[in-house]
Amino acid sequence: MASVLLVEDDPVIRARLIDVLSRHDHVVRSSPYGFEALREVTRQPPDAVVLDLGLPDLDGVDVLRMLRSISQVPVLVATARDDEAEIIRLLNAGADDYLVKPFSGGQLAARLGAVLRRSSAAAERPAAPEAEPRDGAIRVGGLAIDRQARSVSLDGCELRLTRREFDLLAYLAERADRVVPRRRVLADVWRQSYVEEQTLDVHVSSLRRKLGERASRPRYLHTVRGVGIKLVTPR
Repeated sequence: MASVLLVEDDPVIRARLIDVLSRHDHVVRSSPYGFEALREVTRQPPDAVVLDLGLPDLDGVDVLRMLRSISQVPVLVATARDDEAEIIRLLNAGADDYLVKPFSGGQLAARLGAVLRRSSAAAERPAAPEAEPRDGAIRVGGLAIDRQARSVSLDGCELRLTRREFDLLAYLAERADRVVPRRRVLADVWRQSYVEEQTLDVHVSSLRRKLGERASRPRYLHTVRGVGIKLVTPR
């Protein structure tokens, strides 16, 4: 049983989603307002947040960014748009996953369950074997990745990555110059049996942009069509 904070301003939709989540044994609190939701998270932290973007007092993405400044609670975002730019914007703002409207109650319950499992697995995950040089950073070319500080720099300039982007980049850096199958990346980084491959594509696309490269002219992140992904040391 998990405690879920549902942030949805439409009373009809809110009532339906509360019913769905309750039938899946979640304890549900709800709020139609962004500011109120932020107060709820600080007052009584939930296990997960389901966040609609169309709120009357704050833009949902702003609520997401504010949530990330005060909490690492898993956030599942509901959005009406499924284009890549919107998804990247949500993931960069700190979303753990997203649902595109309209969606069924079964989809919501399944996605939320997956987010909760990933969060639980991450909390219970043992520390990775020491694989860094003495200064604590994994180095691939001009990239320096400090797992303990969860920081990344490129040619001496710090990069601002989301939690999942950092996990993905560090995972690939530990396997530098080796092709890792897509399903293996999803299983090891997302820690669940099934994740839509589009989720990986979106994160790779966002990482490429932050690394200053394009899919047509990759420098660090290379996709081997039909096989997987590798982070290479530039020559």
